[in-house]
Amino acid sequence: MSESSIENTAPVEPLFGRLLTAMVTPFAADGSVDEKATAELAQELVARGNDGLVVCGTTGEYSTMTDEENARVFRIVKDAVGDKASIIAGVGSNDTQHTIHVASLAEEVGVDGLLVVTPYYNKPTQSGLLAHFRTVADSVKTPIMLYDIPGRAGIQIAPETMVALAEHPNIVAVKDAKADFASATEVMSRTDLQFYSGDDGLTLPWMAIGAQGLIGVTTHVIPEQFRDLIDSVVRGDLATAQRIHRDVHPVVTATMTRVPGAVAAKTILQWQGRLATNTVRLPHVEPTEAETARIRSDLEGSAAASSIE
Repeated sequence: MSESSIENTAPVEPLFGRLLTAMVTPFAADGSVDEKATAELAQELVARGNDGLVVCGTTGEYSTMTDEENARVFRIVKDAVGDKASIIAGVGSNDTQHTIHVASLAEEVGVDGLLVVTPYYNKPTQSGLLAHFRTVADSVKTPIMLYDIPGRAGIQIAPETMVALAEHPNIVAVKDAKADFASATEVMSRTDLQFYSGDDGLTLPWMAIGAQGLIGVTTHVIPEQFRDLIDSVVRGDLATAQRIHRDVHPVVTATMTRVPGAVAAKTILQWQGRLATNTVRLPHVEPTEAETARIRSDLEGSAAASSIE
């Protein structure tokens, strides 16, 4: 095998596509959902190479929105892009019955998938996680993507738990934000669950072990570069994938490490002239002057530099 090529082991047809953006929810200056901006951003992201959108996830600030607002945003995005992209609705919470309620609202809209996060704060046992995810999966017909993010939830979904959950016909995929490649490899080898990187900067290594692609936040800022990165891996062009992996690194740093991703993404989108405001809801706040300076410094000379005002 040459140094410039790798064998593609990923399935030909990913369930939800390969490049997905965990979309921000645009707010007007008064904090209300900006419905026009939401539709326009969804359409733009799809036009610029996204196969799917995760709506009202962590980056979408779902936890500070009412159920009615979340359902409305599901509908706005679905209507805006139609069948041009997969729509995955963030419906998870630390309350099983509340998760089922929001999942039912998303299902009424006709979304393509449901993102269900590990219950946070409660810290249930693995048996509790099994019961939670199975109960949600039993309540709907829409395919479910598990969201494993112990940095926020406080616990991980253990490999044996994932293997057991994979037996449920409605549980089909995982967004992994813990970067435990050994555990993921074990689950991939024992199940048909399709994995997606939950870490923007680890897209290349994730796909190298068999993940389908990325659910990203930095993909708001430079969607074409992430499209090219993923496509390079799929066609086995390792040299190009490595180069793009390095090129996107400063933008990932700017978007994901200085302030919460929702805050940084909205701020950079505003600098790019793609959002009118960078309004977020408490407990998020806009970047301080020092944080803003760091983000701008990260972007200087980066793949996003020419798009920043």
